[in-house]
Amino acid sequence: MTGNFRVEDRGHVRLITIDRAAMMNSLDLPANDELVAIWRDFDATDEARVAVITGAGDQAFCAGADLKTYTMAYATNSGPDFRRRYSNKEGFGGITRGMEINKPIIAAVNGYAMSGGLELALACDIRFASPNATFALQDVRWGFHACDGALIRLPWIVGLGHTMEIFMSGDRFDAEHGYRIGLYNRIVPQARLLEETMDYAAKLASRAPLPQQLGKEVVLRSLGRTVEDGLRFESRSFHDLAFTEDLKEGTDSFREKREARFKGK
Repeated sequence: MTGNFRVEDRGHVRLITIDRAAMMNSLDLPANDELVAIWRDFDATDEARVAVITGAGDQAFCAGADLKTYTMAYATNSGPDFRRRYSNKEGFGGITRGMEINKPIIAAVNGYAMSGGLELALACDIRFASPNATFALQDVRWGFHACDGALIRLPWIVGLGHTMEIFMSGDRFDAEHGYRIGLYNRIVPQARLLEETMDYAAKLASRAPLPQQLGKEVVLRSLGRTVEDGLRFESRSFHDLAFTEDLKEGTDSFREKREARFKGK
């Protein structure tokens, strides 16, 4: 547990809860730095195979950046090191830019996912939402546009037309609209959202971790590349898996009609 987050390991699943419900789980700069460190630790911990991120309470997943503290920080820190750190390197919430984590990451969106909060959810691989989940990229209402991955990831997920509507209008959209356009994988009743998300994460954690990680890398590296490049990445990745202990365990378990016990080796 940290000042702004609760971090809990449940088997091979790491649950990360943004614990700032009084601020709609928005992140100020210190909280942003804490979350960066949390992601780095998750990436480096072999036993943690899948991450779930959610917000405390039932009102907000993450309302984005705490604009008062961010605006003041930018106004009083004009040095290149500060701007490079928060504009180019780590971005909002760590995983939105500059940090490549090939393990599965799931967002349990339990309310507002606004601007940077939506970008945090977009940086996850899978998104489950409660019926009260509301999302928006409100930046154009304040004179700027999204800068932590939304303009890049959103077209991959929902397509070009929906992306233009979302970011150009700054309007709010409900969970049903998000599900309809492919932003959310599932809508789950609020009372069961975290439980169902954690159950799904546990299922992912029971699968072979190396093909998940290498396969995720192939998918992301292939976006925007030629088909030939993508097939080359896929073939090379498949070849690398041929020499793993988990492949032998998987084939042995199939032959012996038992559950596989993967070690990530």
